[in-house]
Amino acid sequence: MKKISLLAVMAIAAVGFTACGNSTPKEEMKSDVDSLSYALGIDQGQGVKQYLQQMQIDTAYIDEFVKGLNDGAKNADDKKRAAYNAGIGIGMQMNMVIKQQINRQIFGQDSTKTISLDNFLAGFAASAKGKGQKMTVEQARTIEQNTSKAIQTKNAEKTYGANKKKSDAYMAANAKKAGVRTIGQGVQVKELKKGTGAVPKATDVVKINYVGKTIEGKEFDHRDGATMPVGGVIPGFTEALTKMPVGSKWEITIPYTAGYGAQQPSPDLKPFSTLVFTVELLEIEKAPQGQPAMPVGQPNVK
Repeated sequence: MKKISLLAVMAIAAVGFTACGNSTPKEEMKSDVDSLSYALGIDQGQGVKQYLQQMQIDTAYIDEFVKGLNDGAKNADDKKRAAYNAGIGIGMQMNMVIKQQINRQIFGQDSTKTISLDNFLAGFAASAKGKGQKMTVEQARTIEQNTSKAIQTKNAEKTYGANKKKSDAYMAANAKKAGVRTIGQGVQVKELKKGTGAVPKATDVVKINYVGKTIEGKEFDHRDGATMPVGGVIPGFTEALTKMPVGSKWEITIPYTAGYGAQQPSPDLKPFSTLVFTVELLEIEKAPQGQPAMPVGQPNVK
């Protein structure tokens, strides 16, 4: 008999605590089916406490969980109750996502800061209902991106302000070096080997050799024969590739404003880090139709 996992079901749609005073039924062992039913319950009840801990539910309230479980199971065919229970479950998971993911992404390690739960729920409800929104989805996404970035930058400056100043000073000094020129977004390039081939477009896929270092000279990435979409990497990298003929080898210095900004993509790269790449453009490739080129995203960071 294939083992049925009740916990897997609960993980997808957590049963809401909507008890109406239901008490746990009394077991009756009058037949084999009765015994089997009870045995299944015993088996599936194992691990519930672990599940509740994962959901950050105080196991001291296990009786309330059981009441809600009974109520949800017995009223599963009640569409109104099912909708309410689904809302309870999603709401609980939403609270966890806000605490464990959204707040951390925006405020970093500052556990004293949080987004407004009431405003979040108000916006969520208006969007779900499709009426009463105070802004369009497009406006919301613009605010989400710009405001989150501004808050991240402000918080990161408190801890990594010195690294920001160091990176700014490095970019200013590097711009004065012989052979260095500045292209769009403040990216600085120096030609190490002249190329005479075609210049990639942002929609192209290229094959390159590259080494990435910090301004202190520490290597954080090194790949030969890497295939990547020109428009699928950090902005400064895209900027340089779309100016670089095939066969070229350049030193590309990317300011944090065209790199990872206030983010910390790896332990080796602090927020506001200037990135120094040595890049050799080998060829322009074509991605297989219907399949994304790999790797998709920014240059691989060790």
